[in-house]
Amino acid sequence: MNTPQNHTPTAEKSASSLPGGPMLVLCLLTWVGILVPVIAATHGYISAPMMAVLAPATLLTAILLTSGFFTVQPNEAMVLVLFGTYTGTQRQSGFYWTNPFKRKVRISLRARNLNGEKLKVNELRGNPIEIAVVVVWRVQNTAQALFDVELYESYVQIQSETAVRHVASNYAYDDGEANEVTLRGGGDVVASALTLELQERLAKAGVKVEEARLTHLAYAPEIAQAMLRRQQAEAVISARKKIVQGAVSMVEMALHELSEKKVVALDEERKAAMVSNLLVVLCGESEAHPVINTGTLYN
Repeated sequence: MNTPQNHTPTAEKSASSLPGGPMLVLCLLTWVGILVPVIAATHGYISAPMMAVLAPATLLTAILLTSGFFTVQPNEAMVLVLFGTYTGTQRQSGFYWTNPFKRKVRISLRARNLNGEKLKVNELRGNPIEIAVVVVWRVQNTAQALFDVELYESYVQIQSETAVRHVASNYAYDDGEANEVTLRGGGDVVASALTLELQERLAKAGVKVEEARLTHLAYAPEIAQAMLRRQQAEAVISARKKIVQGAVSMVEMALHELSEKKVVALDEERKAAMVSNLLVVLCGESEAHPVINTGTLYN
C-alpha cells in the first residue's frame, strides 16, 4: 500500500528578463534588415536563391524578437514558463524582453474583495443562522497560486465558504455564558479567528488574507419569529428585574427616612401595608388609583 506524500510548495523565484529598451532597438533593426537581402539581390551582390533564404529568415527572427516583449504594471507580476518548466516571476514594473518561446501569465498582486453570499449554517447550539462575510485578500506567492492549485480564485471562494461554516459552528449566536464569545458580540475576536482560519486554508494557494469581517448575521427565517419572541421575553424579564430592584431600594429608603426623622411611628403591620402599596405603585404597569381608608388597619 502506497503512503501519501506531502506536497512540496512551489517556490517563487525571480525571472531573468532583459530590459526592453535595447532589445526594442535590435528588433527595429531586424525589421529594417528584412530589406537588406532584397536590395542586395537587386544590385547583384547576392543570388536570388540566397535572397529567398535570407529574407524569410530575417522576417522570422524579427517576428520572434517582437513576441518576446512584455510590460509589468505596478502591483502586478508576470509568470514565465518555458516548455512546461517554471522559469521565474517578474515583479518589478517596467518594459522587458524574454525568450519568445516562454509562456507569459499575468497575475494581479492588488488587494481584492470577496463578498461572500449568505450561507445557512448551524451555530454552536444547533440553531440555524444566516451568515455572510467579506474577505480582503491578495496573491503573495505567484508560483503557488498558478501551479499548486487549480484556478486559485475559485479555490479562494470555496475555501472561504468552508472556513465560514467551520468558524460559525464554534460560536453561539448570542446570549452566551459568562465571558463567552458569541458571533453577535464577539466582534474582533470572531474576525481574528476567521482570518486565521482562512489564512491556514489559503496558504497553499499562495494567498495572503488581510482582513475578514462579518457583513450579515441573522437567525434563519424558520426560527426568526420564535427567537424574536424569546428575545422580547428576556428583555421584559430584564426590565422587570431592574424595576423590582429599584422599587425595593425606594421602599427601603422611604421606611428609613420615616423612621430616622420620626415622621410617624409604624408597627410591623403598617410597615407591611406600606411596603405592599408602594410596590404596587412602583411596579405596576398601569396608573395607580388611591383608595381612601376611612377606618383603621385594625378594624
